[in-house]
Amino acid sequence: MKVVGHGPDSEREFVVDRAIVKTGFRPDLGILREVRIAIDESLESVRALGPLIDPNEHSCGSVPPHGARELAHPEQDFYIVGMKSYGRAPTFLLATGYEQVRSVAAEIAGDHEAAARVELNLPETGVCSAGPAPSCDGVSASSCGVEEKEESEAACCGQPDQAASDQERTSCCG
Repeated sequence: MKVVGHGPDSEREFVVDRAIVKTGFRPDLGILREVRIAIDESLESVRALGPLIDPNEHSCGSVPPHGARELAHPEQDFYIVGMKSYGRAPTFLLATGYEQVRSVAAEIAGDHEAAARVELNLPETGVCSAGPAPSCDGVSASSCGVEEKEESEAACCGQPDQAASDQERTSCCG
């Protein structure tokens, strides 16, 4: 893999076998010091999620769906949702976050039955590949299910899919 870096003086290129990203991401819980919260000691996630999302035991495809009950804290009506609920665990998926928010919103609105209901259906495969993204090199737009006349506008490898306006359009790598 070729890595290109832009420095103050010039651009440098390196050929590497592996890229290890060390972003330093850790949850900043300082703002919550005055709120009664329950945090998992090792993952810095919501405590009830810790055993469910532990990356030593689970991949993103094996984390069970969860909602308001698991996201609640000792502070009344306080929830941490989305990526921050997972602390340092790398197994978070956006679909999981959407379900968390749906469940918590239902709980706050008083619809306890809807909050307890699990509405997350993840595909069985392809949701959390640790390998590189598939390449679209040599893939034509027509093989992606896009009309030839739209080939120049074809969504491919990280480009936004326009499925909202075109139900048949798909991404080459999607």
